[in-house]
Amino acid sequence: MMNENIFKRNELLAKKVIAGLESRNMSGYYAAGKEDALAKALELIPEGSSVTMGGCMSAREIGLVDAVKNGNYDFIDRDAAEDKRAAMLAAYDADVYLASANAITEDGVMVNIDGNSNRVSAIAQGPRKVVFIVGMNKVCDDVDGAMKRARNVAAPINAQRFGLNTPCAKTGSCFNCKSPDTICCQFLITRFSRHKDRIHVILVNDDLGF
Repeated sequence: MMNENIFKRNELLAKKVIAGLESRNMSGYYAAGKEDALAKALELIPEGSSVTMGGCMSAREIGLVDAVKNGNYDFIDRDAAEDKRAAMLAAYDADVYLASANAITEDGVMVNIDGNSNRVSAIAQGPRKVVFIVGMNKVCDDVDGAMKRARNVAAPINAQRFGLNTPCAKTGSCFNCKSPDTICCQFLITRFSRHKDRIHVILVNDDLGF
């Protein structure tokens, strides 16, 4: 069970992040745990919607992927598709895209790094709604801190997870490499949404993803 002081700190910090998100034309929510996060996410996804995602561990960890697969939704499953490229392209016309952030600042700016860039491109443009599941472990002071977290925490762990031959996979730290296996090909900083009600961020009082 999470320490009560940490729980309260996260609750207060989430209010600050949500205010930042709202000032950037994005919607923010706070979930006290995984079950609350799942309930809020399903509340944001109308039944019958076409739903897809990139590599989002946080959505899996709260049970959202299983809920969508087994629910009344048209889930575009890239992992199970014979034509993965077609499945990735279908994401741009989906009703809902599930995502997370490699890092988010206290004032609501999100940072994501991608290798194939299907994830960051869908976050930026295409799907009618993007639902982010973000653990409070990903909150950073500012964009510089968020970039450092994305490059020195998220990227090395993902490189190790995929068995890639990069310096960060071997050392745990970013070398700003140009390795053929690098997953740091595209950097997306989401600082404002021109389209109101498109981006929804659920902050979860838990350590989720990388």
